Order: sequence, then C-alpha cells, then structure tokens
Amino acid sequence: MQLDFSKLGNGLIPAIVQDSQTSVVLMLGFMNEEAFEKTQKEGKVTFYSRSKDRLWTKGEESGNFLNVVSITPDCDSDTILIKANPVGPVCHTGSDTCFNESNLGNAEFLIHLQDLIDKRLQDMPEGSYTTSLFNKGINKIAQKVGEEAVETVIEAKDSNEELFLNEVADLTYHTLVLLTAKGHRIEDVIKVLQGRHK
Repeated sequence: MQLDFSKLGNGLIPAIVQDSQTSVVLMLGFMNEEAFEKTQKEGKVTFYSRSKDRLWTKGEESGNFLNVVSITPDCDSDTILIKANPVGPVCHTGSDTCFNESNLGNAEFLIHLQDLIDKRLQDMPEGSYTTSLFNKGINKIAQKVGEEAVETVIEAKDSNEELFLNEVADLTYHTLVLLTAKGHRIEDVIKVLQGRHK
C-alpha cells in the first residue's frame, strides 16, 4: 500500500484506530513510515510520538496493546483507518477510548458474530459447535431456535437476570445461525425493522 507521508509536511499521517468488533473509534495517533512499517510487521499499533520524539507502541508500558486486524488508506492515501482488537482500556486515563466513550455492549458485535458464523459455514471446521449445527440441517437448527425461545420465556418469568440474559444470548446466537443457513444476515432483519420504523 502506497501512502503519502509528505502531505502534512512533517512526514506524518493521521491513524484513526477503530475497534474491529464494535466499530467504536478508540483513538487518533500519528505515524511516520517507520511506525507504519513496524505496525505492519509486528501486528501491534505503533505510533510516532511527537512529545517523546520516538516510535511508541501502544501498550508498551501498560500492556494494553492494539492488535491489528486491518489497515485501510483513505481516498487520498494520506490517512489510515486501523481496525484493531484492544487489550484492555485504550486511554491513559483508564477509559475505554480516548474520547471517554464506552466500548462495551455495542450492537455492532452482532455483525461481527454474523461474520464468524458465515465463516464457519464456509470452512466447516471440525469440532466446531456451529459446524455441527449446519451439519444437522435447517430443520434441526430451527428446532434449536424454538427450544431456546421456550427457555428464554421460562427464564423471563423468574427473577434470575443472569440466567435470563444467557438464554437471550443463546436465542440470538442460534437465530443468527438460522439466518445464515437460510442465506440471510442480521442486516436483512435490520432493514425490515428500519422499514417498519418509517
């Protein structure tokens, strides 16, 4: 990938870091060519620290590394978007992000989970529970969704919130598997809901 490090006049380009699973923007830093090459080579986000005047790997002191998933240049090749998996809080203040936003429970994770389920269907790895569901066929998957729905209703009538939330999670997961088996994705359901909302 060819990047234009000359545009700002100081050999640096902005690097926006986004959580690969939640799509929450985690931080903004700057990279020179050396920092960019190190990031690509080692798979951990490394910036050029303007205050320290040296390369700085995020997490080198705290252990809260940003593990690279993908790097995408913008249309002018003078800014990059890094999708990463954060290890712990990103900000030195202890916040999830440098913008003091929470990075927990984002609904974007459902799309990430859908991607994983799609990959299971494509690769069908042995020993995977998801693979075993696909091997059983659409009727068994639909039956499993029904079982999880009943269990969710039962737990909703009791007062154990942890068990209730676990059953809703099971129901959601198996519904995503059913969507995949039927050739659909969660985004298709979202479009239907958006259409109803109008």
